[in-house]
Amino acid sequence: MNLSSLVIPLLLAGVAVYGMGRRVDVYSALTHGAEEGLTVLLRIIPALVGLLTAVSMFRASGAMEWFSDLCAPVLELLGIPAETAPLMLVRPVSGSGALAVASDLLATYGPDSYVGRVAAVMLGSTETTFYTIAVYFGAAGIHKTRHTVPAALTADFMGFFASALSVRLFFG
Repeated sequence: MNLSSLVIPLLLAGVAVYGMGRRVDVYSALTHGAEEGLTVLLRIIPALVGLLTAVSMFRASGAMEWFSDLCAPVLELLGIPAETAPLMLVRPVSGSGALAVASDLLATYGPDSYVGRVAAVMLGSTETTFYTIAVYFGAAGIHKTRHTVPAALTADFMGFFASALSVRLFFG
């Protein structure tokens, strides 16, 4: 057994010992934290179910392919491979959906292709914006996102653009 496999158990034991040294009822604190976690979970599940359902409907309806074809000329003008349009549409909404789209791109074009590299960098350079907003704002009880969505989507787009640019600069 190596030291890295002991990090988590030692950390948990250390926190328990520290809490007992400070005369904290560790078990009560643990169960209270679990109760709060379940309360948060109950608040965010409806938003997550709605979000994942919308992504599935968007893909199944064919709207994603239509919208991708519509965006292709603009993307080519910006130096972003048009093949990555489905990834750019799904990534802000669903991490697992984006991973599935990227897997399709890698299987089709190969991991060492320009499209494959751009897709991989896009996955690492952008965020699942709507998922993150749904989880964190739902947990905090915030209903009006105000400028969050436009700012986050602008950041995602810049991440997509920078991904294509950096792959072109570093890999030719």
